[in-house]
Amino acid sequence: MNESKPVVFDDDNPEWTEEDFARARPANEVLPPEIVSALVRKPGRPVGYRKEGAKRSLTLRLDPDVIDGWRATGPGWQARINDALRASLAAASVPHER
Repeated sequence: MNESKPVVFDDDNPEWTEEDFARARPANEVLPPEIVSALVRKPGRPVGYRKEGAKRSLTLRLDPDVIDGWRATGPGWQARINDALRASLAAASVPHER
């Protein structure tokens, strides 16, 4: 029987064979629980993570013509709404942090 060996592109990390896959076991079967828990985390940002000064998401109800008008100004329309609201705060002398 003539079995051809897989092409090896990296001697330190050869391509897996069928036998390699058959021998493989999940990490939680072969590693201590403290190691597995250090390797596994939930997807996304860590709980409580927030960049300093990061924008916050909220729900805001606006009239359709207002939304359509801002969207018609092109990409970046939400940032321009933010800038307009900030300018209106400054004009009204309402203290705010940036």
